[in-house]
Amino acid sequence: MRKFVASDPDKCVGCSVCEYICAWEKEKAFNPLKSRIRTVRLGQIVNIALACRLCEDPPCVAACPVDALEQSEETGVIMVDEDKCTGCGWCIEACDYGAITLHPEKKVVIVCDLCDGDPKCVQWCPEEALDFITPDILAQKARLTAVKKLFRETAPV
Repeated sequence: MRKFVASDPDKCVGCSVCEYICAWEKEKAFNPLKSRIRTVRLGQIVNIALACRLCEDPPCVAACPVDALEQSEETGVIMVDEDKCTGCGWCIEACDYGAITLHPEKKVVIVCDLCDGDPKCVQWCPEEALDFITPDILAQKARLTAVKKLFRETAPV
């Protein structure tokens, strides 16, 4: 089963270490605009890191008018042909997760490639908020979290 990088908003503090290590790994620059993962603040206290979820039928690939995106059948990773990409942004708009961005200098899209199966963002996250995980395990963790929360809310004081 395909794995992707998932973030636990209960652990993420919004430090952006994942963005910096990604940009360094891919571009040799500490520039979060060149990162393939994004840290997003939701409200005042909730933070989450967003990366490609390797959709089964990726809308980004379907949206590309010049066929610059292709999904690996083996890993599910979205591969970008920089020679074809025009930077039009249709794939960015099509992504439900906000996981595709435009490279600030090259003006082509960039997306997480999972660091060849060993995501550096997961390794370097100081809060252990990132997991390299399958959709089934992520769903199982979400169910466990919901059950624990329910028990806390209904437990006698």
